[in-house]
Amino acid sequence: MKTNLNYFYLLLFTLFISACSGSDNVDIDEEKPTITINYNEGFPKGCTQLKRGEIYSFRAKVTDNKALASYSIDIHHNFDHHTHDDQIAECSLESLKQADSPLIYVENFEIEGEQTNYEINVSIKIPEDIDTGDYHCAYSVTDQTGWQSRTSVDIKIVE
Repeated sequence: MKTNLNYFYLLLFTLFISACSGSDNVDIDEEKPTITINYNEGFPKGCTQLKRGEIYSFRAKVTDNKALASYSIDIHHNFDHHTHDDQIAECSLESLKQADSPLIYVENFEIEGEQTNYEINVSIKIPEDIDTGDYHCAYSVTDQTGWQSRTSVDIKIVE
């Protein structure tokens, strides 16, 4: 009986070790995608002033070593002077204020196919009836394995 129990433990140990051993030829994606607005057509740059009622093309380049999956654009007020740890540039801020009718734009988009390079190009109209002042524009990109990168800039919405 003791011999059978030893064989059982040996078998259990062998199964455990084989389940834990990995294959050296598995191609695991360990790289985040990249995102940049630092090129001629990238928009908006830090401290850009956007006019209410105007239409702007928000542009950024995104890349990944395997395949891109999606991106998002988030424009929100910065009337409380909060920051994002990935901000590219800091602009002079207006006084703190309460939001009455701020612009809040959050949209997600899919990137079709197995693309490794993509240029975001989304036209957005700045509504005429929103609060002017300090805002953030944040871009986010996700690859097909779930890695994500972000970048954000301070912008101003003016009359």
